[in-house]
Amino acid sequence: MRPDRNELIRMLSLQDQDELDDLYKQAYEIKKQQVGTKVYFRGIIELSNICSKNCFYCGIRSGNPDFKRYTISMQEALREAKWCFDQRYGSLVIQAGERTDEAWVDFITELVAGIKELSGGKLGMTLSLGEQSEEVYARWFEAGAHRYLLRIETTNQELYKSLHPADHSLEYRLKCLRSLRKVGYQVGTGVMIGLPGQSMADIADDILFFFDEDVDMLGMGPYIPHQKTPLKHLVDSFDPELALQLGLKLIAVCRIALKDINIATTTALQALHPEGRELGLLAGANVLMPNITNTEYRDGYQLYEGKPCLDENADQCINCLSRRIASIGESIGFDEWGDSLHFFKRKQ
Repeated sequence: MRPDRNELIRMLSLQDQDELDDLYKQAYEIKKQQVGTKVYFRGIIELSNICSKNCFYCGIRSGNPDFKRYTISMQEALREAKWCFDQRYGSLVIQAGERTDEAWVDFITELVAGIKELSGGKLGMTLSLGEQSEEVYARWFEAGAHRYLLRIETTNQELYKSLHPADHSLEYRLKCLRSLRKVGYQVGTGVMIGLPGQSMADIADDILFFFDEDVDMLGMGPYIPHQKTPLKHLVDSFDPELALQLGLKLIAVCRIALKDINIATTTALQALHPEGRELGLLAGANVLMPNITNTEYRDGYQLYEGKPCLDENADQCINCLSRRIASIGESIGFDEWGDSLHFFKRKQ
């Protein structure tokens, strides 16, 4: 049944802490019933901060001149993937700025095939590499990737225009999402909450979009302003507590409305609170994405300010996360892809 828009707005608008606690508990119960309490890891490789896009909210936007650009070599990316496989993460995410040039497409194709080979096909792969042609999506799928995350940030046309240059198109982004579905990927998307000019009705419409598009997974979170963007004037008035609350409400309401999809608890939540990712799990998320990128590159991949774990190596990260997840009574799905149950139900 399609979620009720007014009920979505009501839940998203809650402010009273007791009512919020009840919302999170309701979402957690639905999570337990629908997808269980196993947390699935996706080790993130932040492959490159070179981006052709110039989105007004993003720290690695092409128009940011105060940035040392990098691309991790094939050999190093494969080493990071091997580490991820050896630690029994089950899956990884290859994330980078958006590029469509032929050399980049070939590089990703070779990398995906190399990861598939080194793990004997056992390491699940999600790509988060932006807008591409259907042909490119098909090449990467055939090479071994099977999940793709393409965030839309907002479905409000006017709000989208206020966040992007004129050569960016919401319609084209939606076309890309549908191409991914056509190729055969498990399709993920997501939005930011707390954007300037955004209403709870906008977020409710975003959630209805997720339902109508029948998405398999979500990666989303609170908007955190960055000094090196056109929206830098929002930095001084930014309220981390409110942003955290908005991020947790978004997870909880999506779990209640969408039931059996995969929902990630993002690093942005940890940037706002030391236990932000655990709070996301308790609000209904079931996927966690530890950063396995070499620490020498992490300072160069700050989409927002205050990003945590810039100097924490991958070994430290897994030990810390294992303790944190055990502390809230959940377990880690080692050696499991943790694919979207929603995807398989839809395919039946």
